[in-house]
Amino acid sequence: MTRLAPIQIGPVTISSPVILAPMTGVTDRPFRRLVRRYGSGLNVTEMVASQAMIRETRQAVQKSLWDPIEDPVSMQLVGREPDVMAEAARLNEERGAAIIDINMGCPVRKVVNGDAGSALMREPKLAAALIDATVKAVDVPVTVKMRTGWDDHSRNAPELARIAQDLGARMVTVHGRTRCQMYKGHADWSFVASVKEAVDIPVIVNGDICSIEDAEEALRQSGADGVMVGRGAYGKPWLLSQMMHWFATGERRPDPGLDEQYQAIDAHYCEMLDHYGEDVGVKFARKHLGWYTKGLHGSAEFRNKANQEGDPAVVRQMLADFYGPWMTREAA
Repeated sequence: MTRLAPIQIGPVTISSPVILAPMTGVTDRPFRRLVRRYGSGLNVTEMVASQAMIRETRQAVQKSLWDPIEDPVSMQLVGREPDVMAEAARLNEERGAAIIDINMGCPVRKVVNGDAGSALMREPKLAAALIDATVKAVDVPVTVKMRTGWDDHSRNAPELARIAQDLGARMVTVHGRTRCQMYKGHADWSFVASVKEAVDIPVIVNGDICSIEDAEEALRQSGADGVMVGRGAYGKPWLLSQMMHWFATGERRPDPGLDEQYQAIDAHYCEMLDHYGEDVGVKFARKHLGWYTKGLHGSAEFRNKANQEGDPAVVRQMLADFYGPWMTREAA
């Protein structure tokens, strides 16, 4: 069993470095709040476009909202203009963010076509300028999330991590894929070891960490200081707390019972309605309902019906009706 030591990110101590990854459209405030209730070492927000943050667009402001229960929170910014990134970082520092994270790993076409996200791994000089401007703009620590490189011929994460460290970044997170891989294949956790060897600041390994076994193996291969959990938390907001418990005690904490799962899902659904409003909240919550119910008998039929229902009260009743028989069997 691996024992995870606390890590220091500037003045911020992360006692158990099991970190919730930033995922657009997933790690909004309602989901992050639920994950934190179960337990997480650190939450990172959805990425927020730095230009939109300065303009204070409705979407950017909504994405940047966080709850005191999450403190300390890491605010992730994406962009390619150093002065704009710096100003957005200052705004979020004023709003109480404890850490500013720079996105240099997002592979999606919309971001990359704007020469941001993982596209910055092809432009180390610009990446350095972004890091330098952001570090100088704020007093809170700055971290960087990246991929192993743009493609198999340019896996330059060790070099970029060293640049980030030299410019004052306090932690790097590496998703073990290149940008060109997108989410295909398997994350190369062993390559992250070369990043760990290149720097003295904490290194976090990310990608395909969906279980305690995955977390153990990712740490073994990478030698990293902690893990970041992304898609593995879909439908399992309690997974990070289970990992933290394992690393602290060597004991496995079982999944919550179906009655507790139902209560968590229903509460999550209501918080999404409050956060987005009913019209948008009903639509955004559908993917979560699918992830929560996956694997249970009749879940496909439930999802098909729930995905066509626009009345949140009806959806909540459908959810109660779906889980009712399962909870009765569990109680028996």
